[in-house]
Amino acid sequence: MQSICVYCGSSDKPNSGYLNAAYEMGSAIAAQGLQLVYGAGVTGLMGAVANGALENGGEVIGVLPEIFNTPTLAHFGLTRLEIVADMHQRKARLAELADGFIALPGGYGTFEELFEILTWAQIGLHRKPVGLLNTSQYFDPLLSLVEKAQSEGFIYEEHRALFTASDNPGTLIKTMLAYQPPSSLDRWLTRHG
Repeated sequence: MQSICVYCGSSDKPNSGYLNAAYEMGSAIAAQGLQLVYGAGVTGLMGAVANGALENGGEVIGVLPEIFNTPTLAHFGLTRLEIVADMHQRKARLAELADGFIALPGGYGTFEELFEILTWAQIGLHRKPVGLLNTSQYFDPLLSLVEKAQSEGFIYEEHRALFTASDNPGTLIKTMLAYQPPSSLDRWLTRHG
């Protein structure tokens, strides 16, 4: 793994604990010699994770849809900034650049990106690790929902193993570096076993 894509919120409203955790995540990515790939925002957790990596010697690639290419929203201090036409191209480019994915706290956009990349893993479009930085137990309700879906038969057991969660950035990265895709992922497609 040489690069990690981070999905996270861009809202200016989260408390400082979330912003600090995002900064620590960026710092931990840089400390591991990994490249940060993200949505190129300067606000909220997006700006904090980028600054955490940049201020600790890391490389940061941002991929920004043209609609957000404004002085208020875009981070212009990145190692590299790529401008794309729309959100679909942004997500495809982030997936192409990344060797792993981490979701930090966020809203609709973060949830959508996380579940899309997990769905792609489920159907075999990639075999890259996915992690959740569970700052202040933010993702606990989501983890409970996933467990409920699994217990009701909507998610196969091996699909629950497609992601890991931790409240510690360094621990999360180390777990992801050791990731091995679960066996029998094709069971969902073949319906054998």
